[in-house]
Amino acid sequence: MNRLAAESSPYLRQHADNPVDWQPWGEAAFAEARERGVPLLLSVGYSTCHWCHVMAHESFEDTATASYMNEHFVNVKVDREERPDVDAVYMAATQAMTGQGGWPMTVFLTPDAEPFYAGTYFPPRDGQGMPSFMRVMTSVVNAWTGDREKIVANAQALSAHVRDASQPRPAAGDLPADFLERGVANLRRVSDAVRGGFGGAPKFPAPTTLDFLLTRPEGRSMALHTLRQMGSGGIYDQLGGGFHRYSVDAEWRVPHFEKMLYDNAQLVRTLLRAYQVSGDAEFARLARDTLAYLEREMLHPDGGFFSAQDADTGGVEGLTFTWIPEEVRAVLGDGEDATLALQHLGITDGGNFLDPHRPEYGRRSVPFVAQSVAELAALHGDSEERIGMRLEGLKNRLHAARQAREQPGTDDKVLTSWNGLALAAFADAARVLQEPHYLEIARRNADFIRAELRLPDGTLRHTWGGGQAKVEGLLEDHALYALGLVALFQAGGDTAHLEWARELWDIVRRDFWNEDAGVFMASGGRAETLLTRQAPGFDSAVLSDNAAAALLALWMDRYFAVADAEQLARRTVQSFQADMLAASGGFGGCGRPPRSWPRRTPKLPSSARPRNARRWRWWPPNFHCPSRRWPSRRRAAICRCCRTVRAAGWATSAATAPVSCPLWTRRCSGGNWKGWRTERFPASGLRPQGQNPP
Repeated sequence: MNRLAAESSPYLRQHADNPVDWQPWGEAAFAEARERGVPLLLSVGYSTCHWCHVMAHESFEDTATASYMNEHFVNVKVDREERPDVDAVYMAATQAMTGQGGWPMTVFLTPDAEPFYAGTYFPPRDGQGMPSFMRVMTSVVNAWTGDREKIVANAQALSAHVRDASQPRPAAGDLPADFLERGVANLRRVSDAVRGGFGGAPKFPAPTTLDFLLTRPEGRSMALHTLRQMGSGGIYDQLGGGFHRYSVDAEWRVPHFEKMLYDNAQLVRTLLRAYQVSGDAEFARLARDTLAYLEREMLHPDGGFFSAQDADTGGVEGLTFTWIPEEVRAVLGDGEDATLALQHLGITDGGNFLDPHRPEYGRRSVPFVAQSVAELAALHGDSEERIGMRLEGLKNRLHAARQAREQPGTDDKVLTSWNGLALAAFADAARVLQEPHYLEIARRNADFIRAELRLPDGTLRHTWGGGQAKVEGLLEDHALYALGLVALFQAGGDTAHLEWARELWDIVRRDFWNEDAGVFMASGGRAETLLTRQAPGFDSAVLSDNAAAALLALWMDRYFAVADAEQLARRTVQSFQADMLAASGGFGGCGRPPRSWPRRTPKLPSSARPRNARRWRWWPPNFHCPSRRWPSRRRAAICRCCRTVRAAGWATSAATAPVSCPLWTRRCSGGNWKGWRTERFPASGLRPQGQNPP
């Protein structure tokens, strides 16, 4: 047993019994490398990564390979989810050297933590254009012993490049007036008009890009079509709900089977927005089923959400989620029920999936919607309603049988940033779908994070597991969780959650803002010093740190009139404008501002405004204004959907029709709008912005 057995990360503990003398990231590893005069072998992965498991089985569990590693390297294992800052720095180096990235990531470092060679998965034997892992290690050792000075010089040059490339390159001048339209046009050029998504295989969900398109009338159809195709494909778990990581084909049918909290939480919000703008109840169903999956399989009893579920079961990829016709008939019988289910879910003898590493399990089928309810109703001469009800019952029976199988492993660490995404998902669902149960789950999550991951000074820890919180909180933790708290306030109206979000914003502003660069840094000044401090603006699988911080700044400006918050948001977007214009698909988060930023309530007609009034800010009726200088305006017209203030006191009679909600996440129109109601303001329910009227 090596030095990983006591770690809280499930991924690190998975490697505790390897013959490799792994140790966690830390100064002790670098001190040992300096003392022995050897390089470090850094291996980065995560617990639900299929290819991480493959390389572990092929190389790290092999005694001869492990012996060579132990003799010539100090071997360090990192969970990328536990240490995203470490992962980001060395992924940038890997991409600079190889032009690509991924996991497992293998990086060779000098004792000063500077990278000099990197790659991703290396097979145990030469083949398919890739050198074997042993060949790579042998070449590195020969170079290190034969020409160490050159290796160190190259490592220093690469490190300098990574530092330079990590800084944003702001373009001169303001953003062009049509930059949002240009972003939509760029995405349309790479969109798949038939199967949805962008580009070819593999296809990723890209929720932040879909969110951006949903805010643009000219791009909305692309987002809705993509979501419909995903919802009918194998990337969506047709029996248990929830989305797998990505699709290996262009049709969304065969996924990589791991399920990530961040994918499902973000996609729930995307589906809710799609439901709001389209009125299509199918999006609401997909959101509900995904939330049911998160509650059933990813929720800690005390309220936190786990990180992910594995792609493999018993060392076989997708074994839990795939079927052959005989297994379906064993559950449903040999009659019409089995025939209907097989037709609907596309389960055939030929199958559509084979694990290349375990071919003895043969070809199996990933369920997808091969024939729709309407098509099956026409085929069987029955009504769509009856066919739909039958299929729902049949899928429930198949899911119950699947639950009796061996299940994939769950990474049970709780990450603050991803819990912020889940918090926002359940809060939005409570508000949009009018489900109090979702609101209770969201409140429990906020209580859990406050109790387990919040320090006395208000800062957050990044990860929790086994009753222990660790790792200095990053920008993503504070910004994403604060956005979740804003969503919780909008759903439940408890101002304590909004005040907590304000507290986290103050930390973001103090610890992560870089005035010289005009961006937010991923790690704070108190965090461990790494090769460089990143300032991510490009959306990867999750909303980027800077996009999250910019959105949080705007909410703080809208709710609290925080000094310079909107200015910081605009400066942040300005810093990334060159990259945004070049690669629109990676900036869905930053691309939402400024036109779709949270808007102030439309101006009242001049005859309805008080004399000498300046710019006015409108508050929810249960919001306690810190300023008590203004008297109550007595009553306001409140939207029954989202509690948006339409007009107050003197202008109530003008609030007679639905309008676009000032919150960018909402649109109160059509069949979703529930009308206005009149409600009394508390004292100082209106707060002036800027100079006070005399």
